[in-house]
Amino acid sequence: MNRLVSWWDAHQIALYLAAMAAGAAIGLAAPGLAPTLEHSIEPVLMLLLFATFLGVPLIEVGQAFRDRRFLGTVLVANFAIVPLLAWALSRFVADDQGLLLGVLLVLLTPCIDYVIVFTGLAGGARAKLLAAAPLLMLLQLALLPLHLFAFAGREVVGVIDVAPFAEAFFLLIVVPLTAAAAVQALARRHRSGRAIEGVMAGAMVPLMMLTLATVIGSQIAAVGSQIGTLARLLPLYAGFVVAAVFIGFAASRVTRLDTASTRAVMFSVATRNSLVVLPLALALPDALAIAPLAVVTQTLVELIAMVALVRIVPAIVPSTTAVP
Repeated sequence: MNRLVSWWDAHQIALYLAAMAAGAAIGLAAPGLAPTLEHSIEPVLMLLLFATFLGVPLIEVGQAFRDRRFLGTVLVANFAIVPLLAWALSRFVADDQGLLLGVLLVLLTPCIDYVIVFTGLAGGARAKLLAAAPLLMLLQLALLPLHLFAFAGREVVGVIDVAPFAEAFFLLIVVPLTAAAAVQALARRHRSGRAIEGVMAGAMVPLMMLTLATVIGSQIAAVGSQIGTLARLLPLYAGFVVAAVFIGFAASRVTRLDTASTRAVMFSVATRNSLVVLPLALALPDALAIAPLAVVTQTLVELIAMVALVRIVPAIVPSTTAVP
């Protein structure tokens, strides 16, 4: 078993790409499975985040929460600089209210879930990003209506239901984090706790593969049915990732963060909260039915980008990089 875990750890990028391809193949070959796969996203993601949180000692999270320079950089980059980028990109689809709302919903909300996994894979400060997750969630909940009002108008804000945000925060952060804390406490006293930690640590790669395949398999057919319209979004989302990576890098250099923290900021700025805002988009009126597909399109672009950034970000910020 140890040999198998070592093998998939060494080949995880290729395995993630294979999982994404498999998800796409299943979703296109059997579009009827899409609703089942869509309902599976949340529990699969909860399990992945439980494994992720379990691998981060809670004492590190407490220490990370006191790093005000890191938190300040993440918050300013995500809520002061990125909204300007999101507004600029959204102008290219301002003629279509559904596309406009979908783009703004997803680009204005920083990720709180699998970004932690990808940050860890790239050697970033995942404990610090985990500590920042509650603040990121609460601030996007507070600021999203204001940004939408400014960028899309009063009538758009009126059709948004924020209840899915609260539900996502509870299911994707509170529940897995509480479960991980309980297992860590058990591991200090009983062998069973340590056994759970070992199993979940070894299962990280398969869980990530399952998450990627489930997300893509659940949405690829719907996106394909509207590909002509959604194709307008592909260069916008790709451009966002490129710009966001360099925004995160520049902000980290200004605040003189270390290598691991800089990588974490870059991933936080580039990764969006698509799986959390998707229920918001799905709850919109039928006249805006293209909005959830615009959100899903960003997810597909982002997942491919994240797999690439696991290798690219360490190259941009190598371990030998000195703090200026």
